[in-house]
Amino acid sequence: MAKLKEVCTFFADGDWIESSDQSDEGIRLIQTGNIGEGKYLEKETRAKYISESTFNKLSCTEVYPGDILVSRLPEPVGRACIIPEKNERMITAVDCTICRPNETLISKEYMCYFMRSNVYHTRLLGSVTGTTRKRISRKNLGNVEVKIPPKGEQNAIVKQLDCLTSVISLRSRELELLDELVRGRFVELFGDPILNPNGYLKETIKKHIDLLSGYPFKSEQYVEEGINICGGLIIMPQKIKWNECVHLGSIEGFEDYLLKDNDIVIALDRPWISEGFKIAKVDAEHLPALLIQRTARIRAIDINQDYLYYCFIEGGFDKYCNVTGSVVPHISAKDIGNFEVMIPPVELQNQFADFVKQIDKSKVIFFFLNICILLICIAGTHFRMLLSKNLPLH
Repeated sequence: MAKLKEVCTFFADGDWIESSDQSDEGIRLIQTGNIGEGKYLEKETRAKYISESTFNKLSCTEVYPGDILVSRLPEPVGRACIIPEKNERMITAVDCTICRPNETLISKEYMCYFMRSNVYHTRLLGSVTGTTRKRISRKNLGNVEVKIPPKGEQNAIVKQLDCLTSVISLRSRELELLDELVRGRFVELFGDPILNPNGYLKETIKKHIDLLSGYPFKSEQYVEEGINICGGLIIMPQKIKWNECVHLGSIEGFEDYLLKDNDIVIALDRPWISEGFKIAKVDAEHLPALLIQRTARIRAIDINQDYLYYCFIEGGFDKYCNVTGSVVPHISAKDIGNFEVMIPPVELQNQFADFVKQIDKSKVIFFFLNICILLICIAGTHFRMLLSKNLPLH
């Protein structure tokens, strides 16, 4: 085991750069929004630059292809990616830390995979500081311990994980295409929900939903295993990261905050991230689960739940919503209740919901097919490793 600071060089974050100092060309400014989990997010439409003269006034370190960039901010804190080959000069913005591995000891690919692991995130959690705006310091990041096997073993691990990542990426694209089918069907049946070309009645949803805000559970109540707690930190755009949730030992006394299958949950704090609006549906597989504070739970009363969910996704909720707060942007339950949606015939809503269920079945089929492919990849990699070591195949 070694500490990251023993096998990597960490450079200070970039400076805070005022919008008045930014330009349309020059040296590319890399921000936390460019750091995905294990991948660099291009986002050319939002690319920012600074001039050479501005750069000369700053104390920034240039970023080079092969550097690992680490976000010190949440969702999740410490996420990292390798900077790809690019034909332009780059520097980092504030809260982006450059990590340059000593490749004689540890490969950048092995390091980046480590920074996507649960082991890494678990070791980070105890070092996160701040109450309003949580982050990891460079000092604490450097003190995270990592296991360093021989370079040959590192390379074998990377090859296996590359194979698995490729399959997972393929599955993600399949799911995106299925989601696009659902969105297309929504518009086909109801028209654009903002333009409302069919002239459906539009009403605020507070008349049609049961809306609940979560309970302020205390961290000392948490246990290692138990009842899942659902909150804004694990709610992502159209998915919930249940593997990162905390747990409570019992539901006794908190029955009113129990979630149900197909409940809609929305993060009230930091509701938008680079990937989109933080809204998702709860599934039966992860129940029982409880709702924590700064999170909203929505159940439709007299409209279809699946139809309502896509009204949020397709209906311009991001443009309508009044996001307040400079340090911690948030929306209120009142904002949700006053959101207007079309009220088409229930029969049409149910027809759409039936289509959604068929797509969900297709997703399950794709899931099992990809599990089979993953197992084949693992077996194939294991076989090659055995051959390379001249070991008996048993």
